[in-house]
Amino acid sequence: MNEPSAPAAAAAPTDAVRTWRGLADTAVLLDGFHALKHAMRFGAQIPVALTSDRAAVLGLAEDLAPDLRDPLGALLVEVTDETLRALVPRIHPTGVAALAVRPSRTANLEVLARMPRSAPVVVLDNPRNLGNAGAVIRLAAGFGVTGVVTTGTLDPWHPTVVRGGAGLHFGTAVERLDVAGLPQGPLFALDAEGEDIRGLKIPDDAVLAFGSERSGLSGEVRGRADHLVSLPMRPQVSSYNLATSVAMALYHWSAFH
Repeated sequence: MNEPSAPAAAAAPTDAVRTWRGLADTAVLLDGFHALKHAMRFGAQIPVALTSDRAAVLGLAEDLAPDLRDPLGALLVEVTDETLRALVPRIHPTGVAALAVRPSRTANLEVLARMPRSAPVVVLDNPRNLGNAGAVIRLAAGFGVTGVVTTGTLDPWHPTVVRGGAGLHFGTAVERLDVAGLPQGPLFALDAEGEDIRGLKIPDDAVLAFGSERSGLSGEVRGRADHLVSLPMRPQVSSYNLATSVAMALYHWSAFH
């Protein structure tokens, strides 16, 4: 039996590096194999992907994502380790990085505004931790939510958030909005003083709002809430990690979906 041959790369290294430098200031950095894999599976536009060991990355694809081996082979360009480090100072252990085009804000807002919805929207009310925000986007995409919205100053497309999201920003609509511009739907705000979530059914068109671990919900979001909802917790425990809280609420929704 003949072994499958590796697909040829689509661009010369000098052209790929030139493309990278031209897009680096505006594109989304996909840091590592899994981020690139997820972005490709959800249809991201990826103008350039670089590695210093093309064979190793294609081997990962063969083992972990055989559906992407050929498309990745046509996209991936090998450059020297020195060149890659000049472009991406913090190289992921899988030795690959790519640039993707950020989805249209207009298109994302249309998705968030569309009614009826088949899955909730998650709102992170003035989040502070970039890594937690990325983890929320990753698990929200896994649950198939309509989108993740942040309020406040944190940019949900910050490189650290994208890194924490493992490329799954492209699997859901991710935007920053003012509280006044939140999507329609019954607003369920997670709060320690709320009704136990175990006695509620979360509708598909819900907007699920979560405050920061430090300060909780803002007065503006709390004032707009249709329901205050609490998660089960021992009295001696003060709070859950933000991503854990989102996971618990989305699991509860999915159990009745």
